[in-house]
Amino acid sequence: MAATTRTNWAGNVTYGASDLLSPTSVDEVRRVVAATPRLTALGSTHSFNRIADTDGVQVTVAGLPPVLDVDADRRVVRVAAGMTHAAVAAGLEARGWALANLASLPHISVAGAVATGTHGSGVRNPSLAHAVVGLEVVRASGDVAWVDASTPDDALDAHRVALGALGVVTAVELAIEPTFQVATTVHLDLPWDAVLEHFDAVVSDAYSVSLFTSFDDRGARQVWTKRRTDEPAPTVDLVALGARPADGPVHPGENDTAGVTEQGGVPGPWSERLPHFRSTFTPSTGAEIQAEYLIPASHAVAALEALRPLDPVFAPLLIAAEVRTIAADTAWLAPSSGRQSVGLHFTFRRDAEAVAAAVARIEDVLAPFDPRPHWGKVFAAGVERLHEAYPRLDDFAALARDLDPTGRFRNAYLARLLP
Repeated sequence: MAATTRTNWAGNVTYGASDLLSPTSVDEVRRVVAATPRLTALGSTHSFNRIADTDGVQVTVAGLPPVLDVDADRRVVRVAAGMTHAAVAAGLEARGWALANLASLPHISVAGAVATGTHGSGVRNPSLAHAVVGLEVVRASGDVAWVDASTPDDALDAHRVALGALGVVTAVELAIEPTFQVATTVHLDLPWDAVLEHFDAVVSDAYSVSLFTSFDDRGARQVWTKRRTDEPAPTVDLVALGARPADGPVHPGENDTAGVTEQGGVPGPWSERLPHFRSTFTPSTGAEIQAEYLIPASHAVAALEALRPLDPVFAPLLIAAEVRTIAADTAWLAPSSGRQSVGLHFTFRRDAEAVAAAVARIEDVLAPFDPRPHWGKVFAAGVERLHEAYPRLDDFAALARDLDPTGRFRNAYLARLLP
């Protein structure tokens, strides 16, 4: 398949790969890997940088047969790596099981979300990679390896967020739990004073909480509170703090509200409430560029205050900024590794030059707060800064050299990151 006109989902990256291969079996993946000097795994194209591009060949595992095998005794499910979270969630819900969390978009592939450290929200919820208890991965030699907690040398945590550097993942085992119901309520225009004074209480008041802001005078223009119905009701009175209940469905960006999951406090399956967007609709805006930084939760209020003066930069460019919490993770390269975190997520209009300037300003402002950029978004941080932000990056680079000595999986993104 010719690759010269293929782009990522948002259209801000045109892939330079010479071809896109779509094997339909693990044996075929093995043959492709062994026969191809340079290749990069491509997920659901939802990255906004060149992490999944290459001057060689891209390979997608979306063509592998869908697998969803539940082991009830171990409370794990084995899924084909190219399946989307929407497909996995629907299959699990039909069997009475659930994942602990989902990203705002259910359209993304399991392997791609895991590889980049993608997350949902909740003070008790780590990244989606934290649910991984095992991976099947095709190594540079074409051999198949299985990595789990019994694999020596902390290998599972090294592989949970692997940026495509350690092999092509073909199957994943994920921890599951019995299904549960979630109800989403939305409040509008929580004033800045209330956001800053009551931040910790607001974001920890339910299973998953998201604040959307434009960093203008409206404060948190939307507060999405997602409560598990088997847990106590929220106790923070957002109306008393100055917000008002939404009188109908709202979209965090600029699209039609038909695309968002049900709000209004109506309970429903976790699979249909934890994401912000319905799997049957085009997610978010599409023609956009995203950036995100995870900072220690203790710095959240100071970071929000520091970002507010950038309102003139954001006004013509920012579609929405989302503030979420993420529990500490154990994966080496998870942006929330080793620390309770708050994610500051920016969705910009698709103006690459203006976004690059805005991202540089954001990183300058966030520098005192030890930010870690999301691996699949745009960022300006150089290699030295990334190695400061991710303490295990040197260890990961050594592991990548050991497992892929000829650089079969090395692309420009990884060559810069893992010299």
